[in-house]
Amino acid sequence: MTRRTALFLLAAGLFQWLVWPTFLTNIWADPRSFDDGPTGFLVVHAVLTAVQLALATVLLVVGWRALRRTRP
Repeated sequence: MTRRTALFLLAAGLFQWLVWPTFLTNIWADPRSFDDGPTGFLVVHAVLTAVQLALATVLLVVGWRALRRTRP
């Protein structure tokens, strides 16, 4: 893997970690999220956020390992 690809993976993972928590905060504040407890709307978006953050973590780990191997 090239250094450029490794940096791209790191940037993509970092971007995901910046975007998805903000998204979940906005969903949490949405009036459709609670109706005597959490609604399906909230649950689906919370699961979506959790999966995306897991994938973002994988991108960060792979990117970091690749970057370490490409250093001179």
